[in-house]
Amino acid sequence: MLKSEDIMKVTIIIPNYNGKHFMEPCLKSLEAQTCKDFQILVVDNHSTDGSLEYMEQYYPDIEVIALKENYGFSTAVNTGIRHAQTPYVILLNNDTTVDANYVEAMIQAIEESPSIFSVSSKMIQMYHPDLIDSAGDLYTVLGWGVCRGAGRSVQNYQNTDKIFSACAGAAIYRKKVFEKIGYFDESHFAYLEDIDVGYRAKIYGYQNTYCPTALVYHVGSGTSGSKYNTFKVKLSARNSIWLNYKNMPFFQLLLNFIPLVIGYFVKYLFFCKINFGDDYKAGLKEGWEKRKSCNKVPFRMRHLGNYIRIELELIKNTFSYISDWIQRKLLKN
Repeated sequence: MLKSEDIMKVTIIIPNYNGKHFMEPCLKSLEAQTCKDFQILVVDNHSTDGSLEYMEQYYPDIEVIALKENYGFSTAVNTGIRHAQTPYVILLNNDTTVDANYVEAMIQAIEESPSIFSVSSKMIQMYHPDLIDSAGDLYTVLGWGVCRGAGRSVQNYQNTDKIFSACAGAAIYRKKVFEKIGYFDESHFAYLEDIDVGYRAKIYGYQNTYCPTALVYHVGSGTSGSKYNTFKVKLSARNSIWLNYKNMPFFQLLLNFIPLVIGYFVKYLFFCKINFGDDYKAGLKEGWEKRKSCNKVPFRMRHLGNYIRIELELIKNTFSYISDWIQRKLLKN
C-alpha cells in the first residue's frame, strides 16, 4: 500500500486541495483493505491548509506530488496517471471512505474484459448511508449528465451493469487506454471531465461498467463547498458545450441540435429559478466562444458503428431520465 519500487496492480490517486481534514478517514479506510496490491499517490493542488505538512508528519511513506498552483481536478489526476507505473489506476476523492473489499472488487470488475476502460463504484451518501450518491454516470441527448441512482435507496442498483461513463470520484481505469484516447481534458479544470473521457472511450469501442460490490461513502462537494455555486454552475455550463462539440461529429451535432437547445434552455430556466441564471448563461457563452480551442475527436469511418450505438444510448438514457423524473416528482414514488 505504501510507496514502493515494486510494480503492483493499482495506483490509488487522491487529488487534494485544502482537504487535510478528509485525509485521515480516507487513508485509514485504505489501510483496512483486504487486497494489498496497491500503492497510494496523493497529488496536491497547492493547498494552503497544511495538507502537505500533515502528510509529511503522519504519512511519510505515502508519495505526494505537490503542484505549484491549483490546476484543477483534471491536471491533478493526469499528473498522477502519468506518474503511475501500474496497469490500473483508481481515482479517489479525498472526501470518501471505502469498504474493506473496495480495491479487490474494483480489480476483479475491470479484469472481466480487456474492452473495459473504466469501472464506477457504488457511491453512497456519507451522512445518509441509506441513499445512493452515484451508481455511475449517464449522458442524454439533451446534453445533461446524470448521476445514476442519486437519492435512491441503497437497496437499488445491486447488479453489474454497463454505464455511459464512470464517476471519477471513485473509479478504476485501464491506464494504457489513456495513451490511445487521450487523458482527462485539462481545459475543463473540473466538472464533466469524467463523462468527456468516458465518451471518448466509447467512440474508440471501449466499455464503462458499474460494480455494485465496490462501496464508497462520499461527503460530496468537499472542495467546492456546495451543490450549486457560481464557480460550479459556470464551469459546468462551459464544459457541457465543449463536451458535445468535441465528441460529436458534425452529423451528430446536426441530428441533436434541437434536443440540445431544449436541454440548455430548460437548464437555464432552472438556474434562473435558483438565482444562478446569469452564471449559467456566462458559462455557455464562454464555452461557445472558445469551442474551437478544444481538441475535437477526429471522425473515423471505422468508428461509425460506435457513434450509432452512442446515439441510441443517448436517446435511451433521455427516456430513462424522464421516466425516473416523473416517478420522483409527479408520482412521489
